[in-house]
Amino acid sequence: MFKNKLGGYTIIVFAIFLISISCKERIEFPLLNEAQYDQTDNWIILNKKDALKKENTFSWSFSVKHSVEYVLQVVLNNGVSIEENLVKVKVNEQEFEESLTKSYKINSNQAVSELSKKFKFVNTEKHTISIKTGADFKTIRIIPYYKNPISSGKYHQEWLKMNQSDEKKEALKRFKEAKFGMFIHWGLYSQAGGMWKGTKINDSPHPGPKVAEWLMHAFQIPREEYAKLAKTFNPDKSFAQNIAKLAKASGMKYVVITSKHHDGFALFDSESSEYDMIDATPYKADAVKELYQACLNEGLDFGVYYSHGNDWNDGGDGNYANVKKINDSLGIYTHPSGKNLWDPSPNTHAEYYESKSYPQIKELIALLPKLRLIWFDGEGFTTEEQSFKFYKMVYNANPNILVNRRVGWEFGDYLDAGDNKIPSAKEKLDKYWETCGTTNNSWGYKVYDHDWKSTKELLYYFVDIISKGGNYLLNIGPDGTGHVPEASSKGLLEMGEWIATNGEAIYGTSRWIIANEGEEETLLDGTGHRASKGFKRSFTNSDFWFTAKNNKVYAISLVAAANKILIHSLDKTKGDIVAVRVLGSNKKVEWKQTKNGLEVKLDGVKSNKNGFVVEASFKK
Repeated sequence: MFKNKLGGYTIIVFAIFLISISCKERIEFPLLNEAQYDQTDNWIILNKKDALKKENTFSWSFSVKHSVEYVLQVVLNNGVSIEENLVKVKVNEQEFEESLTKSYKINSNQAVSELSKKFKFVNTEKHTISIKTGADFKTIRIIPYYKNPISSGKYHQEWLKMNQSDEKKEALKRFKEAKFGMFIHWGLYSQAGGMWKGTKINDSPHPGPKVAEWLMHAFQIPREEYAKLAKTFNPDKSFAQNIAKLAKASGMKYVVITSKHHDGFALFDSESSEYDMIDATPYKADAVKELYQACLNEGLDFGVYYSHGNDWNDGGDGNYANVKKINDSLGIYTHPSGKNLWDPSPNTHAEYYESKSYPQIKELIALLPKLRLIWFDGEGFTTEEQSFKFYKMVYNANPNILVNRRVGWEFGDYLDAGDNKIPSAKEKLDKYWETCGTTNNSWGYKVYDHDWKSTKELLYYFVDIISKGGNYLLNIGPDGTGHVPEASSKGLLEMGEWIATNGEAIYGTSRWIIANEGEEETLLDGTGHRASKGFKRSFTNSDFWFTAKNNKVYAISLVAAANKILIHSLDKTKGDIVAVRVLGSNKKVEWKQTKNGLEVKLDGVKSNKNGFVVEASFKK
């Protein structure tokens, strides 16, 4: 099996194992007896002989069972020459062309060329595809993109009953009202600061993410050698109080810390592993419990990040070999990203779940009785049954705890848009959502990353997310002592000043009928996107973002108040406005609502340099 060097890793991972068990409330789960689930049921196979043919153009119509992203594959005879062979493709109204490459083999007589473009197909529509090529292909395969695994549906009704419980609804309501949270990536890697033996992680010889918390993976550090970092991990005792106070002053309502990241080290006192803060470091205290108590003292909700799928110290190969065996038989490439293939622990991934991951989740819930959120990560090759077990385990222990999407297999209580990703206002999401973002370009502490986002940039992402109806979980990466870089905390505190004045337009609000007016949205499309492209957007007094609460609509500006503004979206067609004020100002403003919008005179109104908010009250 091989992967072409130019193609992206738009590959399909379809290795899913299930067990047939009878699920009852509050039971202990037995060890898995895994059986293969055939994901090819969700493939669309278009045979060449069934196509409508016109010269070298072949056309089909088709439908899909599930509304997710798909990729296209061309299956050829293995001996077919495809040198410099372009294929011209039209999918519905989209057209593109691409060179065929033998991405990987099926058995010994066929090869697959996977095209790099992805498509979102909706299951309520009929779709068409045409391909123009001189290559002797056999079939076209339309396959769900590997990051969108489709479940069997076996656990859906039981999950739905838990997800729709009164406790979950109340927890989600509280989460929606909070809007703004602090993410904390902190662990053994924080001492290294993105460096290993004098080499920057960006210059590491191995593929994969170059963010600081991936240090062990980037340099393929043996488990025993990496674990030595614990011997010198001795942060300042004031770290918990300092971070909790920073979150409070920044206007945040909840805090989420990496209780265990992919490196497998626990920041809490774990009964199921000695690779933790108490047993392995000179600190000899439970850092998670300390931060939990500090946050409660500041009136903040508390959550923990937990890497359940990846554990480079104790998680074996992350189930890679089992997945690859199935994928090889289907002619599908298996992406190894995030798995320890250089020095895996001798146990299986399933054994790791039973001996460490499941027990640690129970430990965290028992340790933190007012825990509000578990932010799972690294689901990768986690099976459907395993993901459901995590969700049910949390619900059984404390139904008031929310679970994020990355528990796997659509079992989360809410969605995340992705790391440093903001969805378009046009996208329709079927669950409430959150964007997690960074203050520079790394999550963990990276000593040489000084590309800090300005307060204006952070506020833009924040109000853009809020106007679209989501939450913003903004990350800090403290160093090994627990100290937050000054540039990071400065931006957060300036956001806090703005929010202190304009919080009525943030907390407890929902999306209005229009997200924004003025310049088109500047989408954030991942950590690497911001790192390479930077941020160049400017703002004027014609740009507004909107939120709503009861009979009030808030128009948010990111520039200082001008003498006179016109908010087009608040015209007469939206209803009758009965009162207008500027948040944080006692000055009465003159205003007029017309067919062109809401005109407001702001003479003498003092505002923050980073903007102001106009509150428009509508007739009930």
